[in-house]
Amino acid sequence: MFVKVCGLGTTADIDVAVAAGADAVGLVISGTSVRGLDRDRAALLAAHVPQGVLSVLVVNDTPAVDAARIAAALGFGALQLHGTAYGERDFAAAAEVFPRLWRATSLSDRPDTRVGAHGEEVLLLDSPRAGSGEPWDLSLLASARPEGAWLLAGGLAPHNVAEAIERARPWGVDVSSGVESAPGVKDHALIRAFVTAAKQAAPRTA
Repeated sequence: MFVKVCGLGTTADIDVAVAAGADAVGLVISGTSVRGLDRDRAALLAAHVPQGVLSVLVVNDTPAVDAARIAAALGFGALQLHGTAYGERDFAAAAEVFPRLWRATSLSDRPDTRVGAHGEEVLLLDSPRAGSGEPWDLSLLASARPEGAWLLAGGLAPHNVAEAIERARPWGVDVSSGVESAPGVKDHALIRAFVTAAKQAAPRTA
């Protein structure tokens, strides 16, 4: 099971996630998110991520090409374009600058759920309000479950991630608010518990 811990804000957060066994860590550059970092802070944290763990730059309000340039300049491993603001043309333009793209969306937006539909290598399905910690109706996946490298996100926490994996059968999971003690403040014990619970729930199959 591929596990990404997102919205990290300190080197200690990264160290804990990595030690717990996370496969990827997400750093957010955004003017609207409580977890948003400025470019200098993001650069410092990206440089702290060790080899073997994927660093993912997450954006929701930065033009795609600009985000791709930032991801390349700061040495990120992947760029996650999050939300309906990014269409196929945005992905195509960004890919010319930085080819490793992830697409994050919600089923409420009626997206194309084929992994790679916009040229991305990973698809992430989130709740309608990203970063809110609100769960969503996983039964909707019955007619829209992706195949391949896709991550389940939205409302996940240590106490429910195993059940969510069993129901949704994703390739991986993503967590942010579910491992926080307050908005934007990561709880290291919760990070450890989440990664452990997710890794024990099911093997990665794609």
